Amino acid sequence: MPGPAGSVGSAGWTAAGVEVELSRDYEPGAGRLPGMSFGTRRLAGAWQPLAADLYRAGVRHARLAEPVELCPAAGVGSARALVLIRELTAHAVAVDWVARCRDGCAGQGLFNHLYPPDRVDGAGEDAAVRGWRESFFLGKCVFRRGPGFAEVRDRRLGSLEMFTIDEPEHLAAVRELTEGVPADRVPPAVRRDLADARLIAEQAGHLWWLPTRAYRWPFPALAV
Repeated sequence: MPGPAGSVGSAGWTAAGVEVELSRDYEPGAGRLPGMSFGTRRLAGAWQPLAADLYRAGVRHARLAEPVELCPAAGVGSARALVLIRELTAHAVAVDWVARCRDGCAGQGLFNHLYPPDRVDGAGEDAAVRGWRESFFLGKCVFRRGPGFAEVRDRRLGSLEMFTIDEPEHLAAVRELTEGVPADRVPPAVRRDLADARLIAEQAGHLWWLPTRAYRWPFPALAV
């Protein structure tokens, strides 16, 4: 049975590449200095280990070559780019990118914990979109894993919301959702719970986990 428009299989999802220019400094212009640029690469595969490797290699700034669609109807390239931005944000890597929104979803704050885009094409003058850059801080929607549970701390809507996930079926889903998983692989009840909590996004026939992993606590920790 064919999937939703724009959907891809698991292999196509992982293989979808994102073209990124990488450098060692948070200041974009520093990439033009000798020894500061890693050049432009087309990245693919599992984002979590790849982002960790890039950070260890010294990457501190990334520029995405193509605009990224935010809407649920986005294609696989945009969906994968957003998951990559999530991982780069988790490592405090600055990201230059352009977002695109066709249905007003940019104003709902679902992605406001990701490193903010330079602009959001098609979003008009929505105050919530303008506030993305002004209100962003690292750890705005973050999670950590413990033995038998995951804790999410979410400030995307301003006040702190906390979720503790300890049901085995939900925890198993979170593990798969980190890189993205076909939507039909997540049990309907689990999918509904995570969607109601605004912890997952659905694009290109896949679901993916929104919170960034807490690799370190910012200072002061109570800001998160």
